[in-house]
Amino acid sequence: MRTLLAALALSLVSIPAVHAAPAGQITHLSGTLSAKRVDGTSKLLSVKSEVLEGDTLSTEAETYARIKFVDGGEVVLRPGTQLKIENYAYNAAKPENDNIVMNMFKGGLRAVTGLLGKRSREKVSFQTETATIGIRGTHFGALLCQNDCGGVPTTGGKPPPNGLHVDVTNGSISMSNRAGTVQINAGQFGFVANPNAPPTIVPPQQGIQVTMPSSIAQNKGGGKGIGKGDDAECKM
Repeated sequence: MRTLLAALALSLVSIPAVHAAPAGQITHLSGTLSAKRVDGTSKLLSVKSEVLEGDTLSTEAETYARIKFVDGGEVVLRPGTQLKIENYAYNAAKPENDNIVMNMFKGGLRAVTGLLGKRSREKVSFQTETATIGIRGTHFGALLCQNDCGGVPTTGGKPPPNGLHVDVTNGSISMSNRAGTVQINAGQFGFVANPNAPPTIVPPQQGIQVTMPSSIAQNKGGGKGIGKGDDAECKM
């Protein structure tokens, strides 16, 4: 019996650890960015840190972070954003395996389609509690307001209403939930209040555009705060 238990223990020890696949890298950072990994550990990330499939990324107040993904796509996160890389599968030689799913729990982002989104656009989605965004070869912004958008400027001077706001710079996106689907093209704005409300196109004067600092949005600057040191990441 003891021999059997010892053999089982050795077999368990010899099982190799499963590592999440790299999805991208932090290229610009201003402030504090953390990642909760699939194994339950949390890390502070810096410029040149890897982002892994399964990571939940969180930006603190006044933090902007830019991620460049393996297929060349990019996402810039606003302060107070939580984004999970639910799935990320890209192999230049195997387009049949393409799959990107990102889940934004709060906050806002801007995203630019990479090679995967151009060849397999139906396999890319950005999910929120309010609606799912599908891409059409795109540069777009998304902002999820949950009583936390008081600092976002509007033409009326009041905070944006709760719900998902989107704007499209190039290409087009679709917004879908149980109440319907709408396509939003370049130069247009969209809004959906909750999962039971139909997504709609809104007039430009009522639209919310997700903006980023020029040093982040235009690929300038080398990051500051967390990210200036030589270490790629540190455990929390």
